[in-house]
Amino acid sequence: QVQLVESGGGLVQPGGSLRLSCAASGRIFRINAMGWYRQAPGKQRELVAAITSGGSTNYADSVKGRFTISRDNAKNTVFLQMNSLKPEDTAVYYCNADIIYYSASGRDTAVYWGQGTQVSVSS
Repeated sequence: QVQLVESGGGLVQPGGSLRLSCAASGRIFRINAMGWYRQAPGKQRELVAAITSGGSTNYADSVKGRFTISRDNAKNTVFLQMNSLKPEDTAVYYCNADIIYYSASGRDTAVYWGQGTQVSVSS
């Protein structure tokens, strides 16, 4: 009933920039917090950045000052602007959203994940 579709990953040189997008679609009543996670090979998935419906943000220490999370509530979309990329930022990036959706019983809530997009930082 609800899906998240990511775009914007790719290969970039160290110091470069990428912008990730994640659009939610389906029978959505409201989206609460949205966020980006990443998982590098052999490592656990970790939170990169999150944003509430009101616009409050938090970031992993490793990306503070380099990454910016934002959202367009009218389009149910969350963005991650990544600047000054480093090789250690290489990972699969996943978006995540806490969504209240219309269901047969009225409204339900669930956490949804995108399919993941590869970000590779290498010279």
